[in-house]
Formats: sequence, C-alpha cells, structure tokens
Amino acid sequence: MSLDTVVEEIREEAREEAAEIREAARQRADEIVTAAETEADGTVATAEAEAESEVEQRRRQRVSAAKLEAKQTRLEARRAALDDVHEQVESAVVDLEGERRERLTRALYETAAEEFDDDERLRVYGREDDHDLLASIADAADHEATVAGDHDCLGGVVVDGEDSRVRVDNSFDSVLADVWEDHLREVSDRLFADVDVDVDVDGESDGDGDDGSESDDTDGER
Repeated sequence: MSLDTVVEEIREEAREEAAEIREAARQRADEIVTAAETEADGTVATAEAEAESEVEQRRRQRVSAAKLEAKQTRLEARRAALDDVHEQVESAVVDLEGERRERLTRALYETAAEEFDDDERLRVYGREDDHDLLASIADAADHEATVAGDHDCLGGVVVDGEDSRVRVDNSFDSVLADVWEDHLREVSDRLFADVDVDVDVDGESDGDGDDGSESDDTDGER
C-alpha cells in the first residue's frame, strides 16, 4: 500500500470521525435548546399562574375590605340610632311629673327600704328637682328617713343606712339601664326590621351567618 493511500485512508477516517462529532454536537445542542425551551415554557406558565393568583388575592382583599367598611358603617349608623332612642327615653323619663312620678319614686324607695333593718335610719338622695317629693316620701316612710343630699340622676332614689354600708341605687338611671340591656335586642329588631343587611360588593353577598344575615353587634353597646 502506497503512502498516498495510507494518508487518504487516515483523512477519510478523520472526516468520518469529525462528522460523527459534529452530529453528536448538533444532537446535544438540540437537546439543550429543547430543555431550555421546556424550562422557559414552565417558567412562563408558573409566572402566569402566580400573577393570576396574586390578582385574585388582591381582588379578594379589596372585596373583604369593602365588606368590612360597609359593615362598620352600618353598625355605626345603628349605634347612632340606638343612642338617639336612648336619649329620647331619658328625656321622657326626666319629663315624668305629677302623680306618675310620685308613684314611681315612692315604689322605688319602698323597694330600696326593704334591704334595710326596720330600725335602720335611712338617708335618701335624689334629683335636686325632686327634693320636695323625696322629703314627703321620707316623712311618710316606715323607717326613720331623711333627705341627705342631691344625686346626679334622672330621678328615683339612692338610699343608704347611717349604720351600715348598704347602698341601694334605685334611681331611674339604674332602672333604665337594666331595662335597656334586657330589651336592647327587641329595640334593635324593631328599629332595623326593614333594613337590608346584605351588601353586594363585586357580585358577592355580605352574609355573616348561614342564612346570610348579619349579627347585631349593637347588643350590649350601652
């Protein structure tokens, strides 16, 4: 075999090996590109999903904030309405006069006096404008009783004993507070019976309970 033939065979083998290397490199490059494209598609999909999730989360937060603000506005309006009713009741109590005021005040005194021993000397306090009424009640009482001073109240009596630490608050204020607490739910229901408690925000109903009704947080306000 001549030298030229040997050289040609070596060159041919080199060309074939180079071709194989190029093909392997091309295939590897294709694999790398495909993997990169797949990864890029996954990254884009993940980013899109995260963006959509963030948008939905922000929307829900805005809806929730709007619902809370609407609920607070309603509750503040209810409190204001109940406060107004309470003030009207206080005014009506203060304006009680004549036989009715005397009858109620006397009944409150007699109830208070039952908390003391029969021989206890009692001190009676009440509204300044009721001084003469309280004096007449004290004079007619079974106990020895005197009007000892004024008490800042709507009316009624506050009674204590000279020889004991017992003090009974039977003022109109105390009675009204008990009645108001006992009947606040009823008053609230009557005031707001026709009020739509649901608020439609972004197509969603504001229902705090299973029946879509809002709990009355005005209970116990006073």
